[in-house]
Amino acid sequence: MQPTFMGLAGLTISAQERALFREYDPAGYILFKRNVDTPEQVRALTAALTDLAGRPLPILIDQEGGRVARLRPPHWPEFPAGQVFDRLYDIAPVTAIEAARLNALALAALLKDLGITVDCLPLLDVRDPQGHDIIGDRSFGAEPMKVAAMGRATLDGLRQGGVCGVVKHIPGHGRAAADSHLELPIVTASRADLERDFEPFRTLNTAPMAMTAHVTYTAIDPERCATLSPLVIDLIRNDIGFQGLLMSDDLGMQALGGPDKADFGARALASLAAGCDIALHCSGDFHEMRAICEVVSPISDAAAARLVAAMAGIGSGDNRTSAHWAEKRDRLLAVA
Repeated sequence: MQPTFMGLAGLTISAQERALFREYDPAGYILFKRNVDTPEQVRALTAALTDLAGRPLPILIDQEGGRVARLRPPHWPEFPAGQVFDRLYDIAPVTAIEAARLNALALAALLKDLGITVDCLPLLDVRDPQGHDIIGDRSFGAEPMKVAAMGRATLDGLRQGGVCGVVKHIPGHGRAAADSHLELPIVTASRADLERDFEPFRTLNTAPMAMTAHVTYTAIDPERCATLSPLVIDLIRNDIGFQGLLMSDDLGMQALGGPDKADFGARALASLAAGCDIALHCSGDFHEMRAICEVVSPISDAAAARLVAAMAGIGSGDNRTSAHWAEKRDRLLAVA
């Protein structure tokens, strides 16, 4: 098994992809809008990926709610963005926390029905007034304690529904003034000021999985972004205390150099050498995937153990429908 999570190009596994995946055995896969059409098609795709791997499989998706959602109407319902729970928290904190848990249960029920086992949620990025809107309304708010409380509720709801959650973007993206999809954000805040960004991740450092930020924090490592920095990943492990499965954010994002400078094999190796357990590649571009697969060594024993621990019990849990939990959530959201 290789320490990679890979995207796919389309609605089915192509012959090229099937041969590549059979040869190199990625640890898991991630789905995007280009990979989903109808519930029946998604179930067939996730079943085919699982059959190809021959084992229970992390199949990821970014289904946050709001503007970040790969599954959309008419086949799937809309879900609220993090800011909705942030506003409710200001009125009724306990109600907001329970609404976040029920929302995650509704998400988990929807995903589990499709064979999707991991949701890249919750964001623990603390919103900052100077930060880029790439986080914006996706965040649970500007107060670390509030973000952690609703992040914990989301992790709990996903797990209760049989889906694994992923905290992101560790150690904190909210202060970044640029979109890492398009350029490298550089955060110049002091180490002391960064504690505000780290706090939710430290509070939830027992989360099963985390995704790194493609952000440079000059107070920790002025030369390398978090994904590629042994110094930042040492901080994640030994200061923040996160010991779960650590994946990179997408290796195709321009924060790592832009498409004209892309050496995807080198990016994957650098992220793994820095201390990531898994290199994430999202585009589904076959040549990029092959470049990664040809140079990456088999997954380490430590990373494999973290993956097994993160996925333990996934797929079981409550079997009530997504609509059941969404109705209960909506009753609480009506308070706002």
